[in-house]
Amino acid sequence: MKTLKTERLILRPWKLSDASSLYQYAKDERIGPIAGWPAHKSVEESAEIIRSIFMRNEVYAVTLIDDDLAIGLVGLSFANESNFPIGDNDAEVSYWIGVPFWGKGLIPEAVKEICRHSFETLELDNLWCGYFADNEKSQKAQEKCGFKFHHVIEEQYVECLDEVKVENICRLTKDEWNEIQKQMD
Repeated sequence: MKTLKTERLILRPWKLSDASSLYQYAKDERIGPIAGWPAHKSVEESAEIIRSIFMRNEVYAVTLIDDDLAIGLVGLSFANESNFPIGDNDAEVSYWIGVPFWGKGLIPEAVKEICRHSFETLELDNLWCGYFADNEKSQKAQEKCGFKFHHVIEEQYVECLDEVKVENICRLTKDEWNEIQKQMD
């Protein structure tokens, strides 16, 4: 898996040595539950999550360009890994970032880069994103990246939290992404 770069960020593979940085941000109750997972309880738990979940293809640690500390995540889940049904040549985009970095436009920057990589390098057809009904920040981030509302899952079971939530599903097609790129030129 290669490293991806933006103006302010480096998106790189996760390392076990990221466990303490992951824990520093993932222990905050304001992050995990709105993203669909419980707050981390220890550095050891964060290390196990890196080992068992994050250390796979197309799951990136978000780091500032001048500091290698992991401050968030952006990644892809393919058809069989997605939280909802998607096509065989599609992926679901997931992301989160530590609270001190909220409101700086870093997640839209990271998501736009993963979109570019998905359509140009991986040659995917569609990207999908979900946000829970109570997560307005995530909705805004998706809209900034060109995702459009597609449908609602009224009773989405969130296994990590053992609860049911309303999830809004958005999509960005390759054609829509190409059109956005033309408008930027």
